[in-house]
Amino acid sequence: MSTVLDETTSQSTTTSAQRLRTTMAAVRVSLQWLGVRKTLTPQQRNQAADTFGATGDSLSAGKKLLDTQHPSFKAVTAVKNKAVGFWKSLTLPFPEGGVRLIRQDRVEEFDTQMQEFQSELTEAVDTLERHYAELKSAARDRLGTLFNESDYPASLDGMFTIAWDFPSVEPPNYLQQLNPELYEQECQRVQQRFDEAIRLAEEAFIGELAKLVSHLTERLSGSEDGKPKIFRDSAVDNLSEFFGRFKSLNVRSSEQLDTLVADAQRIVSGVEPQALRDSGVLRQHVTTELSRVQSVLDGLLIDRPRRNILRRPK
Repeated sequence: MSTVLDETTSQSTTTSAQRLRTTMAAVRVSLQWLGVRKTLTPQQRNQAADTFGATGDSLSAGKKLLDTQHPSFKAVTAVKNKAVGFWKSLTLPFPEGGVRLIRQDRVEEFDTQMQEFQSELTEAVDTLERHYAELKSAARDRLGTLFNESDYPASLDGMFTIAWDFPSVEPPNYLQQLNPELYEQECQRVQQRFDEAIRLAEEAFIGELAKLVSHLTERLSGSEDGKPKIFRDSAVDNLSEFFGRFKSLNVRSSEQLDTLVADAQRIVSGVEPQALRDSGVLRQHVTTELSRVQSVLDGLLIDRPRRNILRRPK
């Protein structure tokens, strides 16, 4: 019985992996960012240690070169966060550093939006450049003898960049003619990577759904100071966003996961945040239903190493 189940699971995983290979493209995002922290020199560390009567090698210390809370610096950071968030929202994880998988029919949309982020970043860095001397002056006053002019680039040009490309993750065709045996080995390696991508996608979806359901359930249950707990609209809205992303990126590899997502979506479908605040009966109903889903999700999170998710048959 176990052998049959394992074979079915393997076949389904392979089928889903093949679906990934034919419908998805690899996309890589690379960031170059100005470092704003620097480790103290041994001499500076010894001086700091003397203050506490300690030895320099017993401390790990660094200095903050720029005020990252300055509005102009925060604006630059905000662009990076939006770009990375957008990249992750449209993609699935892949077992290769910096690479994720995107639907082929969304590549153009992704490229267009990333170009907009790049333009936004250029403007934000230009603004930061105008405040750069001011930030360095503030750092000089704040750091005292720890300030070192050589820690700072003369200009911020090229210090903040966002780059993206679409690398091939398939074996090169020329290898088939050059060395068929090696080509076959590469094909098997790629297949294993896509099998792993399926596992990573399932884990990501399960973990995210569990977190969202747990948060909303916690906010809806019980009370604080005799009153229902306060929750933001985002506790419900974030679930709706998850359902849309799951529908877009779902590789249909797990019938059990599909069922859980459908259950959670049914429970909160048409439920407005204000209605939950106004109706104790509705709060209790949604809490009870979501708690049932959460219980199953918690079990999956524990059992994931054993891959106990039921697979669709081939």
